Amino acid sequence: MRVLVTGAAGFLGSHLCDRLIAEGHQVIGMDNFVTGRPENLDHLGGEPRFTFIEGDVSEFIDLPGDELGAVMHFASPASPNPNSPYGYVNLPIQTMKAGALGTHNSLGVARAYQARFLLASTSEIYGDPKVHPQPESYWGHVNPIGERSVYDEAKRFAEALTLAYHRYHGIDTRIVRIFNTYGPRMRLDDGRAIPNFIHQALTGQPLTVFGDGAQTRSFCYVDDLIEGIYRLLLSDEHLPVNIGNPTEMTILELARVVNKVVENPVEITFLPGKRGEGDPQRRRPDISRAQEILGWQPTIQLEEGLRRTLPYYQGNL
Repeated sequence: MRVLVTGAAGFLGSHLCDRLIAEGHQVIGMDNFVTGRPENLDHLGGEPRFTFIEGDVSEFIDLPGDELGAVMHFASPASPNPNSPYGYVNLPIQTMKAGALGTHNSLGVARAYQARFLLASTSEIYGDPKVHPQPESYWGHVNPIGERSVYDEAKRFAEALTLAYHRYHGIDTRIVRIFNTYGPRMRLDDGRAIPNFIHQALTGQPLTVFGDGAQTRSFCYVDDLIEGIYRLLLSDEHLPVNIGNPTEMTILELARVVNKVVENPVEITFLPGKRGEGDPQRRRPDISRAQEILGWQPTIQLEEGLRRTLPYYQGNL
């Protein structure tokens, strides 16, 4: 297929481009570098099956060529950290436009070319969940006007619009709900737990845990995630599918694993703090549908994934 990937210079988008090219597809990557980075695509500079367009997905999308097999919409800020310049709290309008106008434009391209469409949605759909673990049937517990709402509601609207195009226009759509993911090319200054802990450990600093560190997350290595997404693209499933690692751990446990992998002798420091508004206390995907429909489940455990990630951060300090 010839595939358009929006957000191609981002953490996930760049890995997705690699996988599609490895499978023999031709890829058109699109990004405006609000949070994506050109260096994430440098290795594809001489690849004949890769074409890059610098552009904003929330504006009109003009593609070269007469054929397109798939559109994969991955363009959006994704970090919830309000202290990161790349977090969606600090890019609220761009985030809403990527989820609303960007999804509308991407679906328009899919309709024009009669291409299949895959939306990168998120576990943030579930908000601070009252159901645990979170199945796709759970409607969520989300504040529609809080700071985090610019991301949560953009993705919820994007899902609704995607299924509206499927039901009204007959577009062949898929929706992946992505849970916490890590790996090479995630920004060291992203502000999320794993890059933050690795940066502290590599520079010999104590790992800072806010509060008691009892809040939980479930971390999926990027290669596992991309495998699940690729299988979903090739499937016939139109309803949302969770892709993530169901192994749940506390933030404190994560800090201890990072210290072990980096061999950092510095202790963990607890700082006073409380959860941000809307910050989920627990997060764990129910991946039953992915196992049943896609025959997929993650295979790379956290310690191994961190060891695969470490060289990237060591080379980018």
